[in-house]
Amino acid sequence: MFESLAYALDVTLPISIIILLGVLLKRMGWINENFAEVGAKLVFNLTLPCLLFINVSATHLSKDFPLLLFFIAGGVVVLSFIAFHFLALVIPNRNARGAFVQGACRGNLAIVGLALSVSAFGDHAVGLASMFLAVLVLPVNIFSILTLYYHQAQTPSFRTVGLNVLSNPLAIAIVLALLVTVMSISVPKLILDTGNYLARMTLPLALICVGASIRWHEFRASRLLYIAIGGKLVVLPIIATLLGFFFGFRGEQLGVLYIMMAAPTAAAAYPMVRSIGGDYHLAAAIIAGSTLLSMFTSTLGLFGLRYLGWV
Repeated sequence: MFESLAYALDVTLPISIIILLGVLLKRMGWINENFAEVGAKLVFNLTLPCLLFINVSATHLSKDFPLLLFFIAGGVVVLSFIAFHFLALVIPNRNARGAFVQGACRGNLAIVGLALSVSAFGDHAVGLASMFLAVLVLPVNIFSILTLYYHQAQTPSFRTVGLNVLSNPLAIAIVLALLVTVMSISVPKLILDTGNYLARMTLPLALICVGASIRWHEFRASRLLYIAIGGKLVVLPIIATLLGFFFGFRGEQLGVLYIMMAAPTAAAAYPMVRSIGGDYHLAAAIIAGSTLLSMFTSTLGLFGLRYLGWV
């Protein structure tokens, strides 16, 4: 039991400390909101795409691609959007519906999920976690856009959805990496070395920005807030992990599945809710609350998986 707890804490504490460091540095005045905003843009538009390109392009699809595992993750994400969409129809405040659905379903796979996967299983887990991103980034973005427009009584055109998805830097990096892999293109060493330097910046910078972006005043006693957080941090990862276990996955693969599905709500949900229209205060509260609470839920989840001997 104590070995399992030590394992879980070894995985989650370093990530939690860096996030809390971001909170502390902001309170000390060493960094501010502008730093967090600019840093997040740098990560999203440059360093994270480099990290994904480097790792996905180095993945051997025929050998390293557990199709069923990704099908389980994709299926749970899609079905969760559908389920929470219908649940949101009973919410009287129409503006809160889209923020609620996105907050309960759209995980921070690229930052917290990736960081926890590396912390739990080492650098060789980056390839598997990156492939999760490659599989999930398109459906997550498409369903996020559709649900926000639907609950704002607007009908998005195929052009609107297509431009939002295809202009996503992560999607562009993943598509280019898959082309390199499928076509067996040899990437010049200069590009790989430069990309690796940029990729190494991603996780520490992103986690500090996550901490600096937490705004305590946005916490409030809201039933929708806690239902969304509970769905994101507890219900979705439990369902996905049980399905993965049922279909025979164990060890690193099952652990990464749990970690990626248990990631807190993505920070990108906030600007999308605000730009399309909706209760962006609720979106911000879900992001902040799920980020902080995920430190505890991820620790408990990994402890349980280790104690049961599943990872």
